[in-house]
Amino acid sequence: MILSRAVVLVVEDNALIRLSAMDLVVTAGFEAVEAQNADEAIRILEARTDIRLVFTDVEMPGSMDGVKLVHYIRNRWPRIFLIVASGRAIIEESQLPTGSRFFTKPYNDHTIVEEMTRMLVAIDPELGEPGSISH
Repeated sequence: MILSRAVVLVVEDNALIRLSAMDLVVTAGFEAVEAQNADEAIRILEARTDIRLVFTDVEMPGSMDGVKLVHYIRNRWPRIFLIVASGRAIIEESQLPTGSRFFTKPYNDHTIVEEMTRMLVAIDPELGEPGSISH
Protein backbone atom coordinates (compact mmCIF):
# COMPACT_ATOMS: atom_id res chain seq x y z
CA MET A 1 0.00 0.00 0.00
CA ILE A 2 1.28 3.51 -0.83
CA LEU A 3 1.47 5.67 2.27
CA SER A 4 -0.61 8.81 1.98
CA ARG A 5 1.37 12.00 2.55
CA ALA A 6 -0.68 13.79 5.19
CA VAL A 7 0.80 17.23 5.90
CA VAL A 8 1.81 18.16 9.46
CA LEU A 9 2.73 21.73 10.44
CA VAL A 10 5.39 21.81 13.17
CA VAL A 11 5.41 25.08 15.15
CA GLU A 12 8.49 25.45 17.38
CA ASP A 13 10.77 28.42 18.03
CA ASN A 14 13.80 26.34 19.08
CA ALA A 15 15.59 25.36 15.86
CA LEU A 16 17.06 22.09 17.20
CA ILE A 17 13.76 20.90 18.65
CA ARG A 18 11.95 21.96 15.46
CA LEU A 19 14.39 19.99 13.29
CA SER A 20 14.00 16.96 15.53
CA ALA A 21 10.19 17.19 15.35
CA MET A 22 10.35 17.63 11.56
CA ASP A 23 12.52 14.51 11.32
CA LEU A 24 10.04 12.62 13.51
CA VAL A 25 7.13 13.60 11.24
CA VAL A 26 8.99 12.69 8.04
CA THR A 27 10.26 9.40 9.45
CA ALA A 28 6.66 8.54 10.37
CA GLY A 29 5.74 8.88 6.70
CA PHE A 30 4.07 12.29 6.76
CA GLU A 31 5.03 15.50 5.00
CA ALA A 32 6.40 18.14 7.38
CA VAL A 33 6.09 21.92 7.11
CA GLU A 34 7.75 24.19 9.66
CA ALA A 35 6.98 27.49 11.37
CA GLN A 36 9.02 29.32 14.01
CA ASN A 37 6.05 30.95 15.74
CA ALA A 38 2.27 31.33 15.67
CA ASP A 39 2.31 34.28 13.26
CA GLU A 40 4.27 32.27 10.69
CA ALA A 41 2.03 29.25 11.29
CA ILE A 42 -1.09 31.30 10.55
CA ARG A 43 0.44 32.67 7.34
CA ILE A 44 1.22 29.09 6.25
CA LEU A 45 -2.29 27.88 7.12
CA GLU A 46 -3.78 30.76 5.12
CA ALA A 47 -1.65 29.82 2.10
CA ARG A 48 -2.04 26.02 2.20
CA THR A 49 -5.22 23.98 2.27
CA ASP A 50 -3.50 20.58 2.66
CA ILE A 51 -2.36 20.81 6.31
CA ARG A 52 -4.23 18.25 8.40
CA LEU A 53 -2.44 18.43 11.76
CA VAL A 54 -0.59 21.11 13.73
CA PHE A 55 2.06 20.02 16.27
CA THR A 56 2.96 23.08 18.35
CA ASP A 57 5.05 24.13 21.31
CA VAL A 58 3.36 26.23 24.01
CA GLU A 59 6.00 28.87 24.77
CA MET A 60 7.20 30.91 21.81
CA PRO A 61 7.70 34.54 20.85
CA GLY A 62 5.21 36.47 18.76
CA SER A 63 1.62 37.58 19.05
CA MET A 64 0.38 34.40 20.72
CA ASP A 65 1.58 31.26 22.47
CA GLY A 66 0.76 27.70 21.41
CA VAL A 67 -2.43 27.49 23.50
CA LYS A 68 -3.86 30.65 21.93
CA LEU A 69 -2.71 29.36 18.54
CA VAL A 70 -4.62 26.08 18.80
CA HIS A 71 -7.80 27.91 19.85
CA TYR A 72 -7.37 30.26 16.88
CA ILE A 73 -6.84 27.30 14.54
CA ARG A 74 -9.86 25.41 15.91
CA ASN A 75 -12.08 28.46 15.36
CA ARG A 76 -10.79 29.21 11.86
CA TRP A 77 -9.89 25.72 10.57
CA PRO A 78 -12.01 23.32 12.66
CA ARG A 79 -10.98 20.18 10.73
CA ILE A 80 -7.27 20.48 11.58
CA PHE A 81 -6.06 18.15 14.33
CA LEU A 82 -4.02 19.67 17.15
CA ILE A 83 -1.15 18.38 19.30
CA VAL A 84 0.46 20.66 21.89
CA ALA A 85 3.74 20.04 23.72
CA SER A 86 5.69 21.88 26.40
CA GLY A 87 8.78 21.33 28.49
CA ARG A 88 7.76 23.90 31.11
CA ALA A 89 4.00 24.36 31.22
CA ILE A 90 1.56 21.63 32.15
CA ILE A 91 -1.61 22.24 30.21
CA GLU A 92 -4.82 20.51 31.18
CA GLU A 93 -6.61 19.16 28.12
CA SER A 94 -9.68 21.08 29.35
CA GLN A 95 -7.71 24.27 28.52
CA LEU A 96 -7.37 23.13 24.91
CA PRO A 97 -9.96 22.83 22.15
CA THR A 98 -11.96 19.59 22.13
CA GLY A 99 -10.03 16.75 20.54
CA SER A 100 -6.61 18.33 21.11
CA ARG A 101 -3.86 16.41 22.88
CA PHE A 102 -1.13 17.67 25.22
CA PHE A 103 2.27 16.04 25.77
CA THR A 104 5.10 17.04 28.08
CA LYS A 105 8.64 17.38 26.75
CA PRO A 106 10.69 15.41 26.41
CA TYR A 107 7.97 13.39 24.73
CA ASN A 108 8.21 9.81 23.58
CA ASP A 109 8.56 9.79 19.78
CA HIS A 110 6.52 6.59 19.40
CA THR A 111 3.67 8.07 21.45
CA ILE A 112 3.59 11.22 19.30
CA VAL A 113 3.62 9.21 16.06
CA GLU A 114 0.87 6.92 17.35
CA GLU A 115 -1.30 9.93 18.24
CA MET A 116 -0.66 11.65 14.89
CA THR A 117 -1.52 8.44 13.07
CA ARG A 118 -4.65 7.89 15.19
CA MET A 119 -5.86 11.41 14.41
CA LEU A 120 -5.03 11.33 10.72
CA VAL A 121 -6.43 7.84 10.09
CA ALA A 122 -9.75 9.15 11.41
CA ILE A 123 -9.98 11.29 8.27
CA ASP A 124 -7.91 9.17 5.87
CA PRO A 125 -8.03 5.39 6.48
CA GLU A 126 -5.51 4.91 3.66
CA LEU A 127 -2.72 6.20 5.91
CA GLY A 128 -2.17 2.75 7.34
CA GLU A 129 0.85 2.15 9.53
CA PRO A 130 3.52 4.82 10.03
CA GLY A 131 7.15 4.16 9.20
CA SER A 132 9.36 2.75 11.89
CA ILE A 133 10.88 5.24 14.28
CA SER A 134 14.50 4.89 15.29
CA HIS A 135 14.71 7.76 17.80
